[in-house]
Amino acid sequence: MALKESFFRLQEFALRFAASGFFPARWICNVPKSNKLAMPAAAPETLEIVSHCWNYSHLLSYQLQSLIDYAPEQLIITLTVFYSEEDQATVKLLEQYKAISHQNINWNFVQLNKNALLRRAIGRNQAAKNTSADWIWFTDCDLVFGKNTFSSLERELTGQQSILVFPGSVKRTSLLEKDNDFLTCDDYNAKDCLEQDSVNTHTFEKATGPVQIVHGSIAREYGYCDQLACYQQPKERWVKTYEDRAFRWLLGTHGEPINVADVGIIRHVEKGRYTSGSLLSKIREMNRRIKDKLLAR
Repeated sequence: MALKESFFRLQEFALRFAASGFFPARWICNVPKSNKLAMPAAAPETLEIVSHCWNYSHLLSYQLQSLIDYAPEQLIITLTVFYSEEDQATVKLLEQYKAISHQNINWNFVQLNKNALLRRAIGRNQAAKNTSADWIWFTDCDLVFGKNTFSSLERELTGQQSILVFPGSVKRTSLLEKDNDFLTCDDYNAKDCLEQDSVNTHTFEKATGPVQIVHGSIAREYGYCDQLACYQQPKERWVKTYEDRAFRWLLGTHGEPINVADVGIIRHVEKGRYTSGSLLSKIREMNRRIKDKLLAR
């Protein structure tokens, strides 16, 4: 077992260099022949959104409610949320939303054991291989949708030729403390949260983190880092998402930026992957505050 774990650590370390451009993925992996679709994509009829939640139920609440508040008129959405039964706050929240029905929203709440949940590539790969959607959006539970999100997304995906796209810009809140009103209230309104004076526009340069939208045919064939065994191993805690970079490396593209309206991200000091109140948690939180102040200048 120890030898196997050492091999996976070594493989992951080597892949960080490879994914930085040291050599192309096609040398060792089965990858798409092109980062373009054979034909421009038709108008999308279905979209799967994939999210993970561990100790972030207060953020997931905003995501779930924003989807209901701004559900598309034509596009059929499946929201897949991976969670663990050990996170009882999230379990309770998902039970509440299971009872809410909408003709254009399908709930797909998938329980994983904690260690599998904490390696996001495992759930993302499972969703990718099994999706029936035209496109699949890998995101995080702190991302929310607005009034024009899905109508603009439909327009941008119609005729799209890139296999991987991402919202070029989003709204982001300031770094919210854990006792902030928006993180402790019972009335989850994404619109109010994203209309604070401290909300800024953030530009993405590549498909990363919560903004990875992949064509369904590519997801079904190649999964999400499916061929990279080290990224399919359970972890005891949240880990840095180096698999985002590896995923782009496998697809041979950083993705194409598209104009998707009213997408928001709720930024927060306290990270679910750190033990609350621990020394490491306090150091990490202090570091995030300092970086936030420096970048705000």
